[in-house]
Amino acid sequence: MRTANVAGRLVLRKDDGWIDVERASGGRFAAEPQEIFERWDEFQAWAEGAEGPSVAVDESDLLSPVPSPRQILAVGLNYRDHADESGFAVPETPPVFTKFVSSVTGPYGDITLPDGSVDWEVELVAVIGRHAWQVSRDEAWEHVAGLTVGQDLSERELQLSGPVPQFSLGKSHPGFAPLGPCLVTPDEFGNRDDLELGCSVNGEEVQKGRTSQLIFSVPDLIARLSGVLPLLPGDVIFTGTPAGVGMGRTPKRFLADGDELVSHVEGIGTLRHRLVRA
Repeated sequence: MRTANVAGRLVLRKDDGWIDVERASGGRFAAEPQEIFERWDEFQAWAEGAEGPSVAVDESDLLSPVPSPRQILAVGLNYRDHADESGFAVPETPPVFTKFVSSVTGPYGDITLPDGSVDWEVELVAVIGRHAWQVSRDEAWEHVAGLTVGQDLSERELQLSGPVPQFSLGKSHPGFAPLGPCLVTPDEFGNRDDLELGCSVNGEEVQKGRTSQLIFSVPDLIARLSGVLPLLPGDVIFTGTPAGVGMGRTPKRFLADGDELVSHVEGIGTLRHRLVRA
């Protein structure tokens, strides 16, 4: 199953087209995409037989499929090659930080560059569909509504400023959490634990990896995180980025005015953004 957010309305992929969920359900489910996660099991059951007229979906109208999560959790150094390029040992436990909800944006469009050094980090993003508290690794996938593509954009100077790092602030400028273009349920993948992901800057491939290379897999992360705090329906987990970030290069390279950043995850789709100075 695939869902998307078209100009603030929830749509569902059926056959070769999209249907408007509120209209097709006769108002049983709301148009607002974030609300569906509180009723995810009920929605999935309805969606199997859902019918309705196809609606036109213009790429420019697509917004984040998860527009207002209550919690955004992100994991650092979750690929060995990225830990190596960052100068850190492979972590024994996941380094976790937050991104603030005001940083969420959609899959296409312009993102304003703040002052400093802005870096790219393509990531697989897992979205919670059932309340998860002290969930075991074996049960973790049952709590995932779907997967989407994310960019953990990072302003490195603020992120690494002292006397202690400011990861959450450095990664939370407006537009620094693009998500989309759609949400795909785990059953849609041949192997949900092994998906290619990557990104390019101005057509040059800068990152490429597979989620099978994650140090802490999606089930590992859900088990560990839910052992500390409840994960709520609609919460978002950025799972980490492979090698190839700008800060890890020699010389270092950061995003500049006019750059085009394209990010993808196999089986989900592509994000496309232009970076602009205010």
